[in-house]
Amino acid sequence: MKTIARPLAAALLAGVSLCAQAVPQVFLVQNSGWMEPFYSDPKSPFKPLVAALAGSVVQPGDALVLASFNQAREGAPSPRALLSFKAGEEPVRARVAQAISSLDTARKPGGAALADTDLGEAVRAATEQVLKGQPGIVWLVTNNRNSPNNDQATATRNREFYALIHGGDAITKALAFPLRMPVQGKHYSANGLMVYAFAVGPQGAAALDALLASGRIARVITEPPARLKPLDRDTVRLAPRRVVNAPGVSFTSDARGVLRADVAPDARTPQARIDWNLENTMYPYTISSATLSARSLLAGESRPIALDTQRVRALAPGQPAPLGSSMALPVAQIPDKWSLAALKSAGSAYVLPGRIELHLADQQLALSQAFRQRMTALFPGDPLPDIFIPPARVQASTAVLPVEVRVHYGMGPLLALVGALLALLALLAAAAWAWARPRKVQVTVDEEMRTMRGRAGTTQAIHDRHGEQVAQLKTTLFGHRLLDVREGAQVRLGR
Repeated sequence: MKTIARPLAAALLAGVSLCAQAVPQVFLVQNSGWMEPFYSDPKSPFKPLVAALAGSVVQPGDALVLASFNQAREGAPSPRALLSFKAGEEPVRARVAQAISSLDTARKPGGAALADTDLGEAVRAATEQVLKGQPGIVWLVTNNRNSPNNDQATATRNREFYALIHGGDAITKALAFPLRMPVQGKHYSANGLMVYAFAVGPQGAAALDALLASGRIARVITEPPARLKPLDRDTVRLAPRRVVNAPGVSFTSDARGVLRADVAPDARTPQARIDWNLENTMYPYTISSATLSARSLLAGESRPIALDTQRVRALAPGQPAPLGSSMALPVAQIPDKWSLAALKSAGSAYVLPGRIELHLADQQLALSQAFRQRMTALFPGDPLPDIFIPPARVQASTAVLPVEVRVHYGMGPLLALVGALLALLALLAAAAWAWARPRKVQVTVDEEMRTMRGRAGTTQAIHDRHGEQVAQLKTTLFGHRLLDVREGAQVRLGR
């Protein structure tokens, strides 16, 4: 496989070096014998779907590799690169459509037999040798029949394929989009097509989540994605319905899914009663049963959350279930309105970040009946519904809800402090002026009245008419006084 994947790896890495921050995307398009009706039916929407999907999810600056795959044989490498480039101004959809316009079902070397399929081989080539463990998204477009060496035991081969998805560390997130696509070929017919999205690495998972949130995938594929991995986190969603018995506290959810608790600075309620909607987000799985526990981590403290029920049963995908709780608020950690932190936040909000964790233990998952029926209709005779089941080791999960406790401080304390500071500055300025201002005083020396001036804190000599010092005049903030009056001298303050 190393020799067949090297051209793909070289082509991709050339694109990645031009856009180090972008997450590359690899499109693997099956062209084995089982895909014959998708290629031979003149009304098949298969190729337009691939071009439209690539055109929607690949953005300018992204590196893209397009390859066909079946099963590698001597002289017939698989996957085989069809296109590799860094997306720019030219429409991606047009370039991909042109690259696959002449693509047809492959045949085995040296004969007329149609090529077999190896899904695992294709995915490993993309994740291990093309991306080389670096972040990326791998798209796999297939009729979901895994039959290397024309093996008819597709159930066993599909199990091996799903073991690769669930057990491998390279794939951090995996989604499946089962699509209705009835086609009639010369040899076979089919009702449906499967599009897989495999995220490699945390950055790849984040990029895939961003694509889902942006609606770029939904522009082309309107069916909801079936989650394959992960099944041990973000399995449920908590949405607050109402809060009671918490004066001065209100809860809202923002567009990021963060639960925001707006708290008045004088709120001192130790408990908040919160009624939630608990929603299963693991389409297509029903949570048959699980044991619930919860805790809050706010202001550096971990506290248990008392739940009205510790058990959930038969929670279908997208179905909300009521869940009551009593949650302790970190009122002891709320800064006093006269504290430095509160004064800095005056007119805005002081934020205490945290989170709520809901843990599901002894988790039992079951494939929803509606999904089973849909898969049976799309892939008749395919054992997929029986193996579209999470590994037995996935028996616990944790859902995390980010929380922001926002304390709103008014401008009153800050204005009062500013007023006090200004008053103090005015007092100091008045004292400085009073200290520096020359003070006038009348002094009588030998029945001769004189007018003298002095600043607070100064001492000056008083002389008689003969030039002899007869006393000293000391000036303070509170007045004047005579010092060192010579014996027999006629000196006094005033007339």
